Amino acid sequence: MTKLEALLEAGVHFGHQVGRWNSKMAPYIHETKNGVHILDLVQTLDDLEKARPVLKRAKNVLFVGTRPQIAPIIETTAQKVNGHYVSTRWVGGLLTNWKTMSMCLQKLNRLDKQLSEDGKASGLSKKAILQLKKQRARLEKFFGGLRGLSELPDLVVIVGQPHEKNAVNECQRLGIPTITLLDSNCDPTMSTYGITANDDSTRSVEIILESLIAN
Repeated sequence: MTKLEALLEAGVHFGHQVGRWNSKMAPYIHETKNGVHILDLVQTLDDLEKARPVLKRAKNVLFVGTRPQIAPIIETTAQKVNGHYVSTRWVGGLLTNWKTMSMCLQKLNRLDKQLSEDGKASGLSKKAILQLKKQRARLEKFFGGLRGLSELPDLVVIVGQPHEKNAVNECQRLGIPTITLLDSNCDPTMSTYGITANDDSTRSVEIILESLIAN
């Protein structure tokens, strides 16, 4: 169970400077200190209690966070729960144009097999193999974290809502529920389940996601 002291030590309570806030986050602000909004950690604990069972019930979970400092945490968390992730760049239409995107995934799988030691690549020229490797590297960059995802996710976890607007909008359009870390510059109305938290600090994101996936 995550304790209030641990959240404080991780800096989960630090929001943004007052001028950068989203007014819809007013109910989640505890106070303003030195021009910075301080988030209400009591709500954070309550948010986590509500979000955990939602995550546990989901069969196909997609974690999204493409900012460089957050990406490794997203990948590690997804792997711990056998989930999927997008950590480099959100490809437009990833969910809303799933039929086409799933074809890219299928192509990536075919290239994996073709370039394996016992695959067909053994009969190709070095130049042809190099071209296949370049194709796979590009697909791996954008779709590598989606291997094994054969249908649309039934839950998407988003870290960095203002930065991940395309992912947020596609989930909204398709009615896919989301769990979102809500910093003081986020819009809580664009998330199904919000977790009040600093979404910029790596330690804050780590402790929130660790708590979210905890048994």
